[in-house]
Amino acid sequence: MLRIIGGSLRGSRLAVRDAPGLRPTPDRVRETLFNWLMPVIDGAHCLDLCAGTGALGIEALSRGAAAVDFVETDAQLADDLRANLARLKQPVSVQRADALSFLRTGTAAYDIVFLDPPFGAGLWTPLAQALETGARLKSPAWIYVESPADAAPEMPDSFELVRENRAGAVRYALYRRSAKLSAP
Repeated sequence: MLRIIGGSLRGSRLAVRDAPGLRPTPDRVRETLFNWLMPVIDGAHCLDLCAGTGALGIEALSRGAAAVDFVETDAQLADDLRANLARLKQPVSVQRADALSFLRTGTAAYDIVFLDPPFGAGLWTPLAQALETGARLKSPAWIYVESPADAAPEMPDSFELVRENRAGAVRYALYRRSAKLSAP
């Protein structure tokens, strides 16, 4: 079980399946992240890419995000996430899709993106590049990236590192993307 730690859904518990590669973001890390995002979360349109348990997106909804799009490739995890969202009475859809395909075919642009792919997949750089080149980010946009502590993934030049920290074997970082940074 995992619990939501703040906002209107505070204390709600999420059922979490034991699945290969699934690493729910710990409470302490989520608390720090949402302290960082507090000034921009209210009314934001968010994307929880490689959602897994959906804890980051649900936490965002709990803290005032207007909408969250969840994308998860694993069928069982997507079904579990739908069940948790229904139980919490959150009218949000979960797309069962490959994250890169989702970014290449969709048109929605986001204020905040949670980028936490399975560590073994090495998807940080391709997903970040797809966010940038596919016009999937508003200006400014905030991108949260969770990766192994010993390797900072390469991000597009338009992503400015704002904050980062480590917790055990995990590095977590918040980037800001603005149109001014991405202009030639």
